[in-house]
Amino acid sequence: MANLRDIKRRITSVRSTQKITSAMKMVAAAKLRRAQDAIESGRPYAQRMRETLEDVASGVPDAEHPLFDLREDKPERTLEIVAVTSDRGLAGAFNSQICKAVDALIEKRQSRYAQIRISCVGKKAADYYRRRRPSQLELVHLVRATVTYGEAQGIAKNLMERFTDGQVDDIVLVYNEFKSTMTQTPRIVPLLPFQAAEKDAAAEPDDQTAEYEIEPSPEALLATLVPRAVEVEVYRAMLENQAGEHAARMTAMESATKNTEELIEKLTLEYNRARQAAITRELVEIVTGAQALE
Repeated sequence: MANLRDIKRRITSVRSTQKITSAMKMVAAAKLRRAQDAIESGRPYAQRMRETLEDVASGVPDAEHPLFDLREDKPERTLEIVAVTSDRGLAGAFNSQICKAVDALIEKRQSRYAQIRISCVGKKAADYYRRRRPSQLELVHLVRATVTYGEAQGIAKNLMERFTDGQVDDIVLVYNEFKSTMTQTPRIVPLLPFQAAEKDAAAEPDDQTAEYEIEPSPEALLATLVPRAVEVEVYRAMLENQAGEHAARMTAMESATKNTEELIEKLTLEYNRARQAAITRELVEIVTGAQALE
């Protein structure tokens, strides 16, 4: 059995850890409120942006744009997977589930592509693939504490340039979608080439469907709208990741705080037993010595 000094030292250490985890939980909760407001405000805009672009693209089937190029007949195609994670850990399985989703996607699609590359938004995914797939790692983008549109715009611009230059033929986003404080689900979103949603020809026309008059031309509108839609999609992925990270860290720190409480109770009980055994041993020695003197 450990002596009293060692047990007391462990109790002090666990209490110090408890203060840290409790403080981290409070900080994550405060950041989560702001991040949740940001993603809830951004989702409708991103969804409406994509719907508008799909309406314009489907209404003008012959419209051309470099980001619409499917390249299905290309003999050796290249896929780039953009994994969005956080820069910091202590968030449970938040980052590891993205890496698992990317690995599963690679195994599923490696027969369809001559080459698969990985770009990472966030340090955790970069560290993971530097160890396991260094030859496939392409680009690494670190994220700030607070996501900005300018940051997402820069990442999207880089991806669009690589696509239009022919360096990659398909780009897929993989990120955690913020569902609730307890749930963050990996989501796989095709980013490029952009494809308009296919409409069911057998469906009855909706009398309330709006008809658009596009000026000066659909091509001019697409030239502005398509790059903006890609930027907004990347921005949404980063906002989802930001909210999910704070939620996962808050949950993980809450669980860690509860574990420290249980450990302190266990160590306190062990300390009391050891102290009682030491007192009993001293009493026995005193009684034995008194009897020996008699």
